[in-house]
Amino acid sequence: MSKNRRQRLGQHFLKSQNIAQKIVDSAQITHQDTIFEIGTGPGILTPLLCREAKSVTTIEADESLYSDAILKFSKIPNLEIMYGDGFGIDVNFTIFVSNLPYSESKRAIEWLAQKKFRCAITMVQQEFADKLLAKGRDIHAISVIADYCFDIEKIVKVGKSNFSPPPKVDSMVLRLTPKKQIGQELIHSVEKLFSQRRKTISNIAKSFGKSIQSDKRLEELSTDEIIKIAKQL
Repeated sequence: MSKNRRQRLGQHFLKSQNIAQKIVDSAQITHQDTIFEIGTGPGILTPLLCREAKSVTTIEADESLYSDAILKFSKIPNLEIMYGDGFGIDVNFTIFVSNLPYSESKRAIEWLAQKKFRCAITMVQQEFADKLLAKGRDIHAISVIADYCFDIEKIVKVGKSNFSPPPKVDSMVLRLTPKKQIGQELIHSVEKLFSQRRKTISNIAKSFGKSIQSDKRLEELSTDEIIKIAKQL
């Protein structure tokens, strides 16, 4: 993958060892944990994770970065290095760690909402972190899915100078602790609801051939109330 294409996809590689160590420390890894890392990148996190965990599986979709990782880390005994799309394989893990391209953040949250694990540490754009934690008029479908499925804690704000190449925006490391698992069908239903977010609940329901009497809009409902409606679609 060319450097220009990586930049278009939002791939900005973390270069700060201090931030990398904070990410690993925030995961509170034990020697019983199995780690799944999507996006090996240049591997700033991978050896740190291997020191703490029972085993680490890391997967990289960029062929040249994957080849580099094989050369650098193939002798680490508790590490498996894979090539491909991490969201497309079936793997069990207790902790998820990732510095994904920003373009993959929403996909990661929806994927994690369907998985069973102990905690996830992921770095996202500051703006996307704000969207996940939004309330009231600022909520989106992904805010509802995140709030329903996870307790979310901000770990550390990461300035653009900590990346190569530097992005245009700051980032935020988040810790996600699962509360509930949901399926892809419910995720789609929530997204369908928000495709008509300016309508009243009655009118949204009517468009799906359902009858729900309510003059409220989605932004006036709690997460549980929105999920309850989505389950009826």
